[in-house]
Amino acid sequence: MATVQEETSTPEIDILTRLLKKGTPTMPSTLARYLLKTGFGQRDQERMQELATRNQQGSLAPPEKAELLGYAKAGCLLGVLHSEARQALIEEGVFPAR
Repeated sequence: MATVQEETSTPEIDILTRLLKKGTPTMPSTLARYLLKTGFGQRDQERMQELATRNQQGSLAPPEKAELLGYAKAGCLLGVLHSEARQALIEEGVFPAR
């Protein structure tokens, strides 16, 4: 059974993260707060679940595999941005460190 299991981290993620930091060590707190409120909507979550289930069954068409990979890359990017945002707010002392 073939499944989508490609590397989701790309140089684009690192470049975008640096771009959002505007050349500073951490991103601006207003951007960090905004990013932490950002996530997939209900419709996208349902679509990801459907694609993931069908992928495990090996029943995705090539365009659907590309769509699932797109969701995986977007999720990876969102995870990286959330991490950077939390770190920026921790460094400002406005987000509790773990």
